[in-house]
Amino acid sequence: MSYTLGQEQLDRMEDILQEHLVDIGVRCVFLIDMAGNIIANKDNGKIKHDVYSLAALAAGNFGAVSAMAKIIGEGEFSLLFHKGKKENIHFNKIEADFLLITIFSNEISLGFLRLKVGEVAEMIKKVLSEINTP
Repeated sequence: MSYTLGQEQLDRMEDILQEHLVDIGVRCVFLIDMAGNIIANKDNGKIKHDVYSLAALAAGNFGAVSAMAKIIGEGEFSLLFHKGKKENIHFNKIEADFLLITIFSNEISLGFLRLKVGEVAEMIKKVLSEINTP
């Protein structure tokens, strides 16, 4: 996996994450590559999570689940969701090389979050498409 993002693209992705997810109540959201490297990261300012460890574990978790999908005859699972008592984690694959990880409370419904994450994923795909466009 090889990609190069400019500062303008990174800023645009962070603005998208802030405006369309954090500003609606998401606690923390980050875009990572499949190796677990953080590309963009935004939170509500109240989060104390170690996002670097979370990113590495999320990439590993998604890889393990992808292997399970293949075992049962699925090409892949494009999204994952883990529900907790206070916080939930939603994973959404963006293209082949990126994951959008969203941490949110039970105050936001999963259906609403999935709708917003889908919209954000399309916006991020547009920004990422500029990587290969001269």
